[in-house]
Amino acid sequence: MSLSENQGRVRAVLGPTNTGKTYLAIERMLGHATGMIGFPLRLLARENYDRIVALKGRRTVALITGEEKIIPPRPRWFVCTVESMPLDRAVDFLAIDEIQLCADRERGHIFTDRLLHARGREETMLLGSDTIAPLLRRLIPEAQIETRPRFSTLTYAGAKKLTRLPRRSAIVAFSLNEVYGLAELVRRHRGGTAVVLGALSPRTRNAQVAMYQAGEVDFMVATDAIGMGLNMEIDHVAFAGTRKYDGEKPRRLTPAEIGQIAGRAGRYQRDGTFGVTNNIAPLDDELAVAIEGHQYDTIDRLCWRNRDLDFASPQALINSLSAPPPVPVLYRPRDGEDMDVLKSLVTDADVRARATNPAAVRLLWEVCQIPDFRKVMEDIHVRLLRRVYLYLTTNEARLPGDWIRQQLDRLDNLDGDIDTLTQRIAHVRTWTYISHRADWLADSAQWQAQARRIEDRLSDALHERLLQRFVDRRAPIMAKQRQGDGAVLSYVDKSGDVIVEGICTGRIAGLRFLREGGQDRAESRMLVSAARPTIALEIADRVGRLAADEDASITLSRDGRIRWHDVEIAYLQKGSTPLAPDIALMRNEFLSRDQRVAVLARLNRWLERYLHRRLYPLFAARNAKLGAAARGIAFRLAETLGAVPRSDALAQVTSLQAEDRKKLSGIGLRFGAHCLYLAPLLKPSAQRLRAILAAVYAGGSVPPGLDHALSLPAAGVSAEMWHHMGFRVLGNRAIRYDNVERLAAALRKHAKQGAFEGNAALVKLAGCEGDDFAAVLAEFGYTVSAGDKTPLFEAKKRPATAKRSPKVEPQPRAVKPDSPFAKLRGLTIAR
Repeated sequence: MSLSENQGRVRAVLGPTNTGKTYLAIERMLGHATGMIGFPLRLLARENYDRIVALKGRRTVALITGEEKIIPPRPRWFVCTVESMPLDRAVDFLAIDEIQLCADRERGHIFTDRLLHARGREETMLLGSDTIAPLLRRLIPEAQIETRPRFSTLTYAGAKKLTRLPRRSAIVAFSLNEVYGLAELVRRHRGGTAVVLGALSPRTRNAQVAMYQAGEVDFMVATDAIGMGLNMEIDHVAFAGTRKYDGEKPRRLTPAEIGQIAGRAGRYQRDGTFGVTNNIAPLDDELAVAIEGHQYDTIDRLCWRNRDLDFASPQALINSLSAPPPVPVLYRPRDGEDMDVLKSLVTDADVRARATNPAAVRLLWEVCQIPDFRKVMEDIHVRLLRRVYLYLTTNEARLPGDWIRQQLDRLDNLDGDIDTLTQRIAHVRTWTYISHRADWLADSAQWQAQARRIEDRLSDALHERLLQRFVDRRAPIMAKQRQGDGAVLSYVDKSGDVIVEGICTGRIAGLRFLREGGQDRAESRMLVSAARPTIALEIADRVGRLAADEDASITLSRDGRIRWHDVEIAYLQKGSTPLAPDIALMRNEFLSRDQRVAVLARLNRWLERYLHRRLYPLFAARNAKLGAAARGIAFRLAETLGAVPRSDALAQVTSLQAEDRKKLSGIGLRFGAHCLYLAPLLKPSAQRLRAILAAVYAGGSVPPGLDHALSLPAAGVSAEMWHHMGFRVLGNRAIRYDNVERLAAALRKHAKQGAFEGNAALVKLAGCEGDDFAAVLAEFGYTVSAGDKTPLFEAKKRPATAKRSPKVEPQPRAVKPDSPFAKLRGLTIAR
């Protein structure tokens, strides 16, 4: 009896793992003008797609999975997951891998459907375990069945302690907690491990496998996800358990399942071994012999689900999905995830109101087939699919872009631990699947790209979390150091990062090496030790570049830090005078004594030129040919950065020769009643540098707002530091020396006239009011007293003469109540 659709030659190539079945199928497919092959995993489909593209080019090969579609205009060969095979497209060759999965309770009905109905025009090839051979003969009697032997020998090695397992071992467990616990032990005792779980995204799984394949770690802890198609250089498979939860209940693995996983050991003609860890009982001799000889019980029935569906109504659809199989060797398993969702959705009144015609019911069934990669509470997935269906049955018949964006934006978050990122990736994969429905979205290509970008970012973050938790990154480096072959690879990239065997151990900033944060001390010490020669060479090169670089590449920051190409390399510290600070290099264990001397010499030359350019009048006064009195003034100016109280230099000023006074005035020196100061040094750039030098000398910091200020609060800064910055402390204020002279002149004018027209001008010069203003004036010998009857402004009266017309007395100007000068009303300034 045959239920299959007979078209072309049907060939079944059966046998254990490592028999070259997949290689043969791809070779046969490429020998035909067109072809299609279905794999059980998206990961396997992608891996083999890349292989074929390398041989034939991207223009001839298509990739179709639930979450990824790459379809050139005229493809000849299609690489797919079994669920996504476009069976409406006729091809000359068609193959299905792992055909024994027809017996799988969750996905078996899909494989059985392909077994019975998917055919190539010229050739169909079925690949898998020979346990399905008897049923193939019964269901497809015309099939030519051939059995291929394994290329290498598989041998049982018994039980071993985890710490005694040979390198290149895979340790298999069947729950997340077991996998994580074993991975922690392997990291602690063996240096680290890759982790492979079915829940990982393909990108993360590939990264973990690549790490193992490259020899960065010698162990892998995995679930039975490694049992199907992942080709890795595994020498030994150790089972840490032989029971798994199958979705309904915990059960013992069948011999065929153990054999499928154990068969990952040994590739091509290299023999492999399998065994158990010492925490479980050894395998029975009979079971071990069966696995070594690949002798398993044959499959007695296959999963099946009706493919002729009735879309007249939701209930009709459910009834057709529940139809019994046509022959006893086929059976209908428990309802799948899509059937459970359908039964839940048809209980919703809004869904029933819209699923009233065949097209709407067909759409409902397509929505129910959106996979739940999260495997969380069923009602959460049902609510999502309900919303999708209701949107698709509106007049627009599209999913709203704003809603999709909101869902994806919530998932674009790299925070969280391994489990959180895994769940987030699973949710994104559901959206990736949805984004490939071009008939459901207005711009499916955009959403595909965004979902893929988020999945890739999360996958990379998850890979890093797995590395941090389960890989001691010192292990491969220590192994190379133990071997003494000097093969540890280290280099400095363009951004200054120091890379040791692919690990960023820190970065070189300026002339310093900064260690990478987050590393433990032992790991950091070992990595730096391995990179030390590379770091030393790079810093030596930078010392040479600094010596040859232009002065413009070096700058001085407001806090006295010297920067080279905007990176700190040194700082100013107190010297013998404010104008002669010392330079100290940043702490640096990689600079030799000679290099330190060279760097300091270069920076001292720069600083000397820098100070001469910015504070030229100071050096011009000090170097001018002057008499003794003038030289004394120039010396005092250099000591105090350009300002000397007149009282401190009174003797020199009194004995100053006219010619010397003229020379000093030409340099910019102003002889004020209260101070001698160099006016050019009041420019913002010079004022800023003076403040930096004063702060370094005093051990303080530059006050904010200094560059253009004439008056500032004096608190928090010493009078000496204010003086070095060109300010005089008067009361609670620090007033710049040129403004002190203006204020003094205004007060002298007031004293001569007996009254002052415009006290507001005094306030502006002093930069303060109220008690602070009174304190400033007290420094000049003036007092301020309150009197309600005293007018704010008082004009000096002139005696009238016959020749002059009467003059109108000036009136006081109005002062707004909220003006800062309003407080002056009622104050009299008296000497």
